[in-house]
Amino acid sequence: MSDIVIFGAGDIAKLAHFYFSTDSDHNVVGFTVDSQYRSSDEYLGLPLVDFETVAERFPSSKYKMFVALSYAKMNKARSKVCGSAKELGYDLVSYVSSRCSYLSQFPCGENCFILEDNTIQPFVKIGNNVTLWSGNHIGHDSVIGDNCFITSHVVVSGHVNVEPYCFIGVNATLRNSITIGESTLIGAGSVIMKSTKPKEVYIPERAKRLDKSSDEIEL
Repeated sequence: MSDIVIFGAGDIAKLAHFYFSTDSDHNVVGFTVDSQYRSSDEYLGLPLVDFETVAERFPSSKYKMFVALSYAKMNKARSKVCGSAKELGYDLVSYVSSRCSYLSQFPCGENCFILEDNTIQPFVKIGNNVTLWSGNHIGHDSVIGDNCFITSHVVVSGHVNVEPYCFIGVNATLRNSITIGESTLIGAGSVIMKSTKPKEVYIPERAKRLDKSSDEIEL
């Protein structure tokens, strides 16, 4: 068991506290944020300290850290804090839900957040600082690069290479044997049939509103 400090004081930090506290061998002892964002001394009943001085209260020789941030700036904000934490000497822990079907022989990297109902098939490789929200399918022999955020109910088919700093929205589908270029943004519901180039943005056709009421439709 490790005592850990969570970076963050928002919804993802609250969820990380819940998951680590109820479904891991780690013990959350406190939170930290940049001083400009700290508005109190506690969060969820635990100490909340400035990141600039976190090593004084929670030295890296005794504590580990988890960075609980979103996909802001295409995951670069989260990646930057991970780098800063490592410069302070902290080991970064990962959370993999006990309700995740993790069938790959390759463990995920550091600071990963892999929630319930994900299916990770054999031979998948998952890098550092990757978030897999609930209910995704990651097909065999695929690679999820560092600093990616995959939301929910995404289908990544086999032999797909997702390069670093990508964001993939809810219910997106990626066909097999393609490469998703670095920093690609794939919107909710997109179907990707070909490899993408770095920093491309994809959105699907949106649902259209009919000029009639639901009473006029026979079901």
